Amino acid sequence: MTYCVAIKLNAGLVFLSDSRTNAGLDQISSFRKMMVYEKAGDRFMVLLSAGNLSISQSVREILQNEQIKDGDSGEAITIWNAKSMFDAARVLGSAVRHVHERDGAALKRSGVDFNVSMVFGGQIKGEGMRLFQVYSAGNFIEATSETPYFQVGESKYGKPVLDRVLTPETPLDEAAKCALVSMDSTLKSNLSVGLPLDLVVYEADRFATDKVVCIDENNPYFRMLHDSWGQKLRQVFDSIEDPAWGGGATEVPIMVSPARSKPLKKITTHTDRLI
Repeated sequence: MTYCVAIKLNAGLVFLSDSRTNAGLDQISSFRKMMVYEKAGDRFMVLLSAGNLSISQSVREILQNEQIKDGDSGEAITIWNAKSMFDAARVLGSAVRHVHERDGAALKRSGVDFNVSMVFGGQIKGEGMRLFQVYSAGNFIEATSETPYFQVGESKYGKPVLDRVLTPETPLDEAAKCALVSMDSTLKSNLSVGLPLDLVVYEADRFATDKVVCIDENNPYFRMLHDSWGQKLRQVFDSIEDPAWGGGATEVPIMVSPARSKPLKKITTHTDRLI
């Protein structure tokens, strides 16, 4: 499996992915899930992928040369000449459908689902930054201020910290830290996600970035974050008062009557009924 997260902020974009793939307990490998497309001064785009590795690799290969027709002029649009990230996302959707048309039937005959999920974001000169999640049918949705991030793969373990921390006003460095905490939580709880990680941070209107890093188990910052997050979580947990079942000296009793519901009814004999 995999875990990828992309965050869109007023200040820029953050992309993070792991590199583990597995097809069974003895078939664990590392394959990068992130691709960076940069034409300095003109466009900067990042693609994250999860799902069937052969499908995602085929999509990434085809995306380099995939074309769609402009509805007005009939000219070919690629990710390298698209005038908007929306059109670039359309090209990506077309590449996904291209692979499905080519391989979908054969995969189905072999009992393999056409399973691929992608996140595609960046900025093209002349418009603001945009972030899309692309599904296996080639359709996509766009991130908004209410939902400033997308996840693909094993998303559930890393989602709570993103929901609690991120807003469009979050600074880039803080968002990168949040993404790494989200990844660390996922690494802790799911063996199908693993190091090394790829992290890219993009500042708005730069159309290029040098903030690209590969993080392995020896990375000093990630080791510090992993240890600190675990220690701080334990400290916060220990600082919360335990439930006082017998009453006593507490300002937050747990044994109180709820306003709308009754306590759970016990079944004590075979004649008791739930209702």
